Amino acid sequence: MQIGPIALANRLFVAPMAGVTDRPFRMLCRQLGAGYAVSEMVTSQPHLYRSLKTSRRANHDGEPGPIAVQIAGTDAQMMAEAARYNIERGAQIIDINMGCPAKKVCNAWAGSALMQNEPLALAIAQAVVAACQPHGVPVTLKMRTGWSAQHKNAETLARAFEQTGIQMLTVHGRTREQGYKGQAEYDTIAAVKQAVCIPVVANGDITSPEKAWQVLQYTGADALMIGRAAQGTPWIFSAIAHYLHTGTQAPPPATAQVRQWLLAHLLEHYSLYGEYSGVRTARKHIGWYLRGLPGSEALRQRLNQEEDCQRQWQQLADYLQELAEQCPQWPAAVGSTPAPDDEAEAQNAPEASSGAGSPASAACSPCRP
Repeated sequence: MQIGPIALANRLFVAPMAGVTDRPFRMLCRQLGAGYAVSEMVTSQPHLYRSLKTSRRANHDGEPGPIAVQIAGTDAQMMAEAARYNIERGAQIIDINMGCPAKKVCNAWAGSALMQNEPLALAIAQAVVAACQPHGVPVTLKMRTGWSAQHKNAETLARAFEQTGIQMLTVHGRTREQGYKGQAEYDTIAAVKQAVCIPVVANGDITSPEKAWQVLQYTGADALMIGRAAQGTPWIFSAIAHYLHTGTQAPPPATAQVRQWLLAHLLEHYSLYGEYSGVRTARKHIGWYLRGLPGSEALRQRLNQEEDCQRQWQQLADYLQELAEQCPQWPAAVGSTPAPDDEAEAQNAPEASSGAGSPASAACSPCRP
């Protein structure tokens, strides 16, 4: 599959998720089977270009290409300038955000709010494409099915976006009004695929290899974009690829191998964010990784209170080592537990249960002697 002149490794993509898909997480997903990953949403406001938050989101040091940067905003010329700014810093693909449902984004009439203002949405697409064309950089766009159930205009916008020069469209199968509630629907994605000739990517509720196959068959989409299901299970991409190729489930990864992946991810995370922010922002990833594992509740509570990176890392390493001895294969199945709808929910560990914080006292049932 290609985006303009750029060939992609496969048709399984990592969704851009603010606060989640930073460089360490993108690189881990790429390592574990994703063919393409888009950066976290970065602002188009020039006065924020050099802020610490934006500089971290735009950090691509050591990341394999293609480098794709998602930009967000409401002013066409600012968006064009943001595209040029990121191209100068290595972006090979620019993605326009018209899919984010977050209130703080939509209240500023950015993200999926732009779907309510079709002339402005098209003006932004035209300006960004015009800014990118001299550099040979393709422009893609992510949107939702519409603003509400009564205002689904993805198909209409898709045709118009194709005419402006957008070279790939990703459609999340919910409206802005839904947020992440309810079920994603795929009829609109199928209609968009029929309406345009450029590649169309299906997104929303793709939580397992079987669901991935079903969505591809139903929509006819060219690719899949996976977001929340990769939180805590970044190897979902290789699991989906195996199922699409063979029609069978891949065996769970070895717990010792998962331990290596997760601990290496944390070290990269600490390196990007530093001691103070790193130990805190790592908590949500640790919570996702430990979700549903035996004896992990008390450990999660302890790690959420930990303020030292090395101690946080070592406690997780010790737990995973003991888990590997108890359970040679990773005990949590891909797609078995959905990720929380709200990022903030994932950052707050649940209260510890009365059970022990060690897997030795609560061995996973498949691994009991």
